[in-house]
Formats: sequence, C-alpha cells, structure tokens
Amino acid sequence: VVCTERVITCDGDAVQHLGCDTGVISVQTALYGRTDDVTCSKGRPKQQLANTQCSQEGTVDILKKRYMYKNRSRSLMLSLNVFALSCHMQCFFYNLRICEGSLAQLHCDDGLVIVVLGADYGRRDQTTCSYKRPVSQIQNVYCTSPTTKVAESCSGKESCSISVSNSLFGDPCVSTYKYLEVAYTCECK
Repeated sequence: VVCTERVITCDGDAVQHLGCDTGVISVQTALYGRTDDVTCSKGRPKQQLANTQCSQEGTVDILKKRYMYKNRSRSLMLSLNVFALSCHMQCFFYNLRICEGSLAQLHCDDGLVIVVLGADYGRRDQTTCSYKRPVSQIQNVYCTSPTTKVAESCSGKESCSISVSNSLFGDPCVSTYKYLEVAYTCECK
C-alpha cells in the first residue's frame, strides 16, 4: 500500500513533520520557491509574491542528501533552514517609485545584497506622484531618462538611500514633476 501526502511549509514556519503508520517515507518531489501568488501569501507584500517562476534547482537532491539515513524511518522532521544555506535563488523582485524631492530607500534582509536591474528618472503616467500637483506638471508622460547612478551607488550593499532630485539625475523634462523608478532584487553576498 502506497500512501501519498502533500505538505506545504512557508518561510518562517520552523519545522514540517511527516509521518506514516506503516512503511517508510520516501520524498518523491519537492519544490523550494514560488509557483503561484497565493500559497504562503498571508502577510507578505505584493512584491514578494510577484515572481512565480522562482524555484531552487536540486531541491529533491538536497532533501535526499540531508535526510539520506533518516528517510527510511516512519517520521521525518523537515526544516527550511536546509535551503537557506544553499542560497541560489533570486526570488524577491522589488519595483519602487519614489517622488522627486523624496529619499529612495532600498533594503535587503541580512545576508543579501542589492542588485539593481534598472532605474529610470522622469514620468511615464499621470497618476504616479500626482497628489496635489497641477495638471501642467504631470501631463508630459513621455519623459524618461534611464540612469546607472542607482546601480553605481547601491548594488552590492545591504541597504542604500538616494535623494531623488534633478541635481543628482539631471532634468530630462523641465517643469514636469518626476519620480524615480527602480527595479532590484536581493541576492546572496
């Protein structure tokens, strides 16, 4: 008789216990990562749920090596800490929009560093950073200026702050109220 059981353990959950009354436990498939935006989503910001094509290769092999002698038992305790040591994933994607005159703050958790994918200073729509702005300052939506200054200042750091201003990024469209858009991930050091 073959019994199958599917269990889900979310980051932050300490241990997953697998058990069976008869026979042995044999892990057939395993996924560490994210394939949808619903599973383990409670309390998570949207940007942490955005990448649904994120998984660590070799998850089953890691489990088999880690629990090679234990997998014949009738009880198995699994912890996500085994994957934290592997650290090969780039799963969290952040896309920030910071209004002109504000401070952009990029941050990664301990052990991870910022990798800037791209940054643009200007305006692409009439709604972002538009609160209490006259129409004349937000109507030019064809004002974009890609910049490497964010990557130069922040990539490789755990956290970084940048003043969003014309003095740093130049003024690609005079009289238009602009914002900085930054896309970045957090990766292992």
